[in-house]
Parts: sequence; C-alpha cells; structure tokens
Amino acid sequence: MTGKELQPRIPVGRTAGEAAELITRSVISHAAGIAEACRATAILVSAEALSGRDVPVKEGRKIRLIYVVRSESVQQQYEERGLAVLRVPEVPLTRMGQIKLAVFRAVSRGLLALGDTVVCLAGADATGTLDNIQVMFIGEELEMFAGHHRDGLLPEHVSPEVVERVIDIACELGGTGREGRPVGALFVVGDAERVVSLSKPMILNPFHGYPEEQRNLQDPGLEGTVRELATIDGAFVIRGDGVVVACGMHLRLPAGSEQSLPHGYGTRHHAAAAITALSESIAVAVSSSAGTVTIFRRGAILTTIRRPRQSVAATLPINESHDDVETGPCSV
Repeated sequence: MTGKELQPRIPVGRTAGEAAELITRSVISHAAGIAEACRATAILVSAEALSGRDVPVKEGRKIRLIYVVRSESVQQQYEERGLAVLRVPEVPLTRMGQIKLAVFRAVSRGLLALGDTVVCLAGADATGTLDNIQVMFIGEELEMFAGHHRDGLLPEHVSPEVVERVIDIACELGGTGREGRPVGALFVVGDAERVVSLSKPMILNPFHGYPEEQRNLQDPGLEGTVRELATIDGAFVIRGDGVVVACGMHLRLPAGSEQSLPHGYGTRHHAAAAITALSESIAVAVSSSAGTVTIFRRGAILTTIRRPRQSVAATLPINESHDDVETGPCSV
C-alpha cells in the first residue's frame, strides 16, 4: 500500500481543513452527551488538538473536564482559567498512547479512581483535529488495573511526580533516541536498597559522591545527563523521592523469578517484570527497536505506550499489537 493510498478521504466539496474542522466539531458536540449517557465521571480531552475550543457540559452535571496538555504555555493558559490540567511529554504518541498516558497520570494523581468511567477525546495535535472518542471503564478492561493491581497503582513511598518524570524521559528516549540513534533503557523506581541488593554494577557509578539535590530527577538540569547515560547497558536505580542511586546496574535475578509475559518481549522487559515482582518498585522499560515504553508493577505489565509509525503518524491510529517489541538480547 502506498503513502497516497493511506491518506484520509476528504468529503466531496470540502478542503482538508474544512473536513478536519467538521470532524472536530462533531466530536466535541457529542462528547457531553456520551458522557451523560454512560454516567462518566470525567472527560479527558487533548487541549492542543482542541485548538482553543470549549467542550460544552450542562450546568449541574457532575462531569469533570480534564485537559491534557503538552506545552507549558498551554498549561498556563488553562490553569489561569481555573481548569484541571494534566501535563504529558511533548513527544509523538499514538492516539491510544495519549489516552493511556493521560489515564495513568489521572489515576496516580487521584483525579480518577477504580470504578470510574471516563470519556477520552484524542486527535492529531499538529492539525488541531479531534478525531477519536474512547469510553473507558477504569477496571478490568484496562491492563493497568487488572487483577492484583487493584490495591495500588504505585508502590508506597513512590512519588507520582517522580514516576511521571521517569515516563517523560522514557517517552522522549523512545521517540527521539540519543543523537538520532535508537536507545533502549530501563528505570527502576522505589525500594532502591532492595533493588541494589539484587544488582551488580557494570560501570563505576557516575552518581556516587554527588549531593542528593544534584542527582534528583525533579531537577530539569539532570535530564541531559540521564539521556547520555541511557546509552550505557544496565538499569537506572531511583529512589521513590527521585534521587538517582546508580545506573549501569546488571539485575542479578534468582532462578525461578522470571515472570510470564506475552510473546515478543525481550530480556530488558523480562528483567523489569522480575525486579518488580521481587521488590516494591515500578519499572519503566524503553524498547530500542520500536521506541515503545512499557510500565511494570508486581511482575506484570501495567500499560504500554507506543509512538506512531513514521509513515502514517499524521493520519492513522496504530495497531496495538506486540509485534514491534524488541526480542534481541540486552544487558540489564
């Protein structure tokens, strides 16, 4: 199939811009009605794709509007209006990736909870088009809440802001790599002493001897260092408060600790699953081949966030299969 054949069909008599505007207005006009019909708790909407439009919700309805933003300037605009805002990284994501990341953050921050129903509006930020409506019941249908994850999305003593920061960095690595080259990485957050006890350093620890405030992921100045060190084999070990304990750590996992994962996941992902089964941690793995970001908790996948395929990123949603996840060996 050629790139031309993949272009969306434009209604006769309309330009591409007019068609996009028609779709967006239709999505917005139906959102509140759908939310009311399914008794949704909230509507999550991509603010950049909304392009300044408002989502009408009838007065007296207990439906919360949560705007998902990428840029600091848009975040400030919505916060100045007293609106609920969730910030996600400025990296290309599939529409489903946008939704998963927004829902994950909303739950980790207490804006949504198990049992809630949420209507999600997503689209292409670059064209200012909303073209996707998803109704989600936050329960068994989302892998991040299936089965034994009901008792807590994040480990105790792990800050949601730290996990969000790690996911931001992971998504940036998955989307752009390092100097144009694909980069795989593994971040383990929480229960650092236990994780270190199950690890062996592969390099001299570059974070050793620095004050904690200089090696905290909450410091934006540390991001460049982390991106550079991500090219080194091994895992980052991070405390729940964001302090980086070490990097380049080989996870020495005892026999029998391997967890069952779907076919196609590589060594890095199996190590991430195993370490979270053996410790009170959460792990974020970046696939070097596909740029996919996978989050693990208690030995299982919480959620997977994918970037768009380059050839169709601007026009089509992506298939959520596992066939593009790396299978080659890596040191972790």
